[in-house]
Amino acid sequence: MSNFKKLEVVPKKFLIPFILVTSLFTLWGFANAVTDPMVQAFKKVLELSNSQAAWVQMAFYGGYFCMALPAAMFMRKYSYKMCILIGLGLYATGALLFYPAALSEKFWFFCLGLYILTFGLAFLETAANPYALALGAKETATQRLNLAQAFNPVGLILGLVVAQQFVLKKLKSDDISDFSILDEASKILIKTSDLLVIRDPYVILGLVLIGVFILFAVVKMPQSKEVDGIPNITITFSALANDSKYILGLLAQILYVGAQIMCWTYIYQYAEGIGMDSVTTGYYQIVAFVLFTIGRAVGTYLLRFMSSGKLLMYFAISAMMFVCGTIFINGVIGLYSLVGISFSMSLMFPTIYGIALGNLTEEQSKVGSAGLVMAIVGGALLPKIQGIIIDAGGSGVADVLILGVSEVNFSFILPLFCFVYIAWYGLRISRTE
Repeated sequence: MSNFKKLEVVPKKFLIPFILVTSLFTLWGFANAVTDPMVQAFKKVLELSNSQAAWVQMAFYGGYFCMALPAAMFMRKYSYKMCILIGLGLYATGALLFYPAALSEKFWFFCLGLYILTFGLAFLETAANPYALALGAKETATQRLNLAQAFNPVGLILGLVVAQQFVLKKLKSDDISDFSILDEASKILIKTSDLLVIRDPYVILGLVLIGVFILFAVVKMPQSKEVDGIPNITITFSALANDSKYILGLLAQILYVGAQIMCWTYIYQYAEGIGMDSVTTGYYQIVAFVLFTIGRAVGTYLLRFMSSGKLLMYFAISAMMFVCGTIFINGVIGLYSLVGISFSMSLMFPTIYGIALGNLTEEQSKVGSAGLVMAIVGGALLPKIQGIIIDAGGSGVADVLILGVSEVNFSFILPLFCFVYIAWYGLRISRTE
């Protein structure tokens, strides 16, 4: 343990590339956070049900699933830097598509923009995560990834502030308790105005991304190569399939991302169930993201003294306790419990990532990374199922009771199951460390 402590988390020679790569974690954090409130925004503006509005998350996280493996194949043939540049280009393109989408006023067009945007995020995450692991000693790889991921919540907070202050606060439809009672002309005027409000932050983001693209294009980035060339892809797939730590970690990551998106997306529906408006709820989500940021810092520090598997287990157990409070405690105390889950989730993504790739070579990690990015599809599937549960009694969020609690409270049984598995995975890993 003493030798482990003496190792540099980020060697000085890799400091500038590490800082640049770390900036990408902030950029995709922004995209995640600014998109979550859009589920509620589109639901109101376009008169969608909870499950229909969940197509926003299906498009957003489905793009990760479709593009992660092609991104890994591209990265194996070329370089981390080229993969990052392609990712930034696609990210900017998807964001800028919100301009014609707002003009068309078609929900599917917005979903298409999000889908292409996340093609870019798939390239960025497939490259940035293993790149962060590779920029230093293998013994400090998980700690280094946690450090890089600690800047992801900065993007989350910025994205949520933008969504709250420049989108939710400006939505005219949010001031109307029953949008369906308006005459058709009024609906059209409000819808046109609100879709332009939703459009603006994405278009500005697209322009910023063009600047970041130029920055990465002109800066030199180190690129390691396999001395014996790129190994056969069949051999790489076989190695991954036979690594139980990786396979079980893949499932843990699917469930974790699903749990995270459910807890962050449906905080608005949960708050609606206790009579709270979307703007006020946004402040609670900001607190959740601040706790998430603090949790990342605490978790990164604790990894110096505790094995990653054991710490993952403890954080998952605490998440289970908070979820139980969310389900069974009504009112604002239940909302506090939902907010508290974010602290417990903070450690999970990078720790599962580091554990799952821990036994792999760098070239195997490139393909393995794609699988873990594809696992983000959990953020598309599980929120959709939760939306169906919330719609069990109608378009409201507290129409019926299930096992003595409203359907929106009961729907958080899905994250509970996810955290139970993650706790077991952490326990299993801790016994081998």
